Amino acid sequence: MSYDFDVLVLGSGIAGLSTALECAEFGRVMIATKRDPWEANTHYAQGGLSSVLADDDDFETHVSDTLVAGAGLCREDIVRLCVENGPGSVERLTRWGVRFDRGPDGRFDLGREGGHTRRRVLHAGDITGREIERALLDSVRRHPNIQLRPFHHAVDLLTNHKHLRVGGRRRCFGAFLLDVNVREVITVTARHTVLATGGAGKVHRYTTNPDVATGDGVAMAYRAGARVANLEFFQFHPTCLFHPQGGSFLISEALRGEGGILRTMDGRPFMDDHHELRSLAPRDIVARAIDHELKKRGDDCVLLDMTHLDRAFIAERFPNIHERCLALGIDMRTAPIPVVPAAHYLCGGVVTDARAATLLHGLSAVGEVSCTGLHGANRLASNSLLEGVVFAQLAAGDIRAELSTLALELGPRPTWDARGARESDEAVIISQNWKELRTFMWNYVGIVRSDTRLARARRRIDLLREEIHAYYWDFRVTPDLLDLRNLVLVAELMVRSAQLRKESRGLHFTTDYPERSDARFGTDTVLDGL
Repeated sequence: MSYDFDVLVLGSGIAGLSTALECAEFGRVMIATKRDPWEANTHYAQGGLSSVLADDDDFETHVSDTLVAGAGLCREDIVRLCVENGPGSVERLTRWGVRFDRGPDGRFDLGREGGHTRRRVLHAGDITGREIERALLDSVRRHPNIQLRPFHHAVDLLTNHKHLRVGGRRRCFGAFLLDVNVREVITVTARHTVLATGGAGKVHRYTTNPDVATGDGVAMAYRAGARVANLEFFQFHPTCLFHPQGGSFLISEALRGEGGILRTMDGRPFMDDHHELRSLAPRDIVARAIDHELKKRGDDCVLLDMTHLDRAFIAERFPNIHERCLALGIDMRTAPIPVVPAAHYLCGGVVTDARAATLLHGLSAVGEVSCTGLHGANRLASNSLLEGVVFAQLAAGDIRAELSTLALELGPRPTWDARGARESDEAVIISQNWKELRTFMWNYVGIVRSDTRLARARRRIDLLREEIHAYYWDFRVTPDLLDLRNLVLVAELMVRSAQLRKESRGLHFTTDYPERSDARFGTDTVLDGL
């Protein structure tokens, strides 16, 4: 079975939904998402979206804050492009129905987060991502030019050199998708394809990400021949709830923005020893500081203390976090919150230009799956939601121009060949390999690394890839198998990238090379696709 669209968007977070809404103004769009449409990283974003809107703020300050956080690897032109498009992006989101919090005077109620020197974070309570997802999905469902297909799991991108055996410039023209409900792989051809598949937090044992974050877009793009870059830079959110029933619940950085203080178990405010911004330091510094304190003291967690703040303000400003903690017996108004770092955001990804175009003609990448140059070696808090909506508009502008002149004749559509594949009777292989991968990635490729740890991880990944490759071709594909196949490849690319960077910078810290070296490594780590 096959379908044809002008634009195929893979992913249903802020990047995918925004791109679809922009492109639906000039073409027929299909959004394919592997689970329920709301099940995206965006839905779980608590803090907010950064943009220059306050009287005491300006573009130069936001640019500077981003460059400092990025530890010398941000592309300043991209940072400036994103920051200057911020207010317009906020306007589009509100037009699509997003309700950000406002003060009594009607102006946006702006918060502050780590690394920011001004209040510039728009929010909707402490469930900003959920509000954005709600509004964008409502707009998508109402648009006559958009088809939303949940439970359609991308298998691989379609390219001329692999599926049509046609030479010339490499081009993407759609994707194979697994219709999970009927367990059939379908062909979707498109004049343009957009990767908006999010990150890869599930590569680590502890993560704030939902189960969908398995690096699908990065893996598919690499297999199709696109370049990937900076995959050694994985951001660990400093404050994930530490509780046996917590379920890796994120404790927003906005708590520290409103005055929360990180303390050791005996009550000492340890961030004073690590950075001049103390508990509001950039995330890479805070995560390493917590990791250092835990290993030095042998504690299981540190404490985020809000008890010195007004009780009514805490409950009103952070209702979701307050209720979740209260349900677990933690009253954040009167007792500190136990927290630990957890894998949170992939700062590298598929290499794009300033308008989200990849090396493959007909393929764009928007949002966390991409490497635009905005984040460098460490993402500034709340710049991710901004990036998603800014580059959605930029990508759509290019796609519109491309489609107006493109005459794409594909001939016979490729079909999925499942001959010889059989039903698996050993699903335990997938679950066992999944657990093994996430455990050694957490232990060997986590907040602190070394050459020895990376080499150990690489050897284990090689063995897993052999097993999974054979399993993939012998048995019928399932969502779990596709997730694991992509996750193992992304893990390999992360380790290879980390082995190439013989220095410590931003989110990549190695005990063998603890110093930063701009002379040798002041550039991106780029890996060419297959």
